[in-house]
Amino acid sequence: MSRAFVNEERFEQAGGEELLDRPISPFANYVTPTGTLALQDMEASLVAELATLKQSADDAFSKDKVAEIERDLRYARARLDTAILVDPATQNHQTVLFGASVSVQDDEGQSHCFHIVGEDEADASIHKVSYVSPLAKALIGHKVGDSVTWPRPAGNITLEILDIQYPS
Repeated sequence: MSRAFVNEERFEQAGGEELLDRPISPFANYVTPTGTLALQDMEASLVAELATLKQSADDAFSKDKVAEIERDLRYARARLDTAILVDPATQNHQTVLFGASVSVQDDEGQSHCFHIVGEDEADASIHKVSYVSPLAKALIGHKVGDSVTWPRPAGNITLEILDIQYPS
């Protein structure tokens, strides 16, 4: 069988090697209240799944799954231990800061809205961007009416800030 069809991580683990931990970001672990709840939910879900699996961890698949859950649980607990809660209600609502939802218009007249969140909350498909992303870095510190340059691999885009909201 070609190596392209082998899950190397699982293959190596079956050989007795320990599953590698998920990498922890070197940046400060800022989280919104929603992000904190998501991490807590992740931890609770993993604890429950682990308890269920440990009861039937007789086969190799179950043992592999237990190792994966334990790894993810270590990650969730590390992120919770280092979380720095930022309440959007306490931010200066005139300036783009962590936790802001920012409405912008690009240089082609298209409107977009982005929510600046912590790294674990970021999800581009729902317009949640990490505060360490180039987009967030371009927006942070600016006010309504300001134009900023968003550096992208496909080329820079100019964005005009139309509105700044902070969820309550």
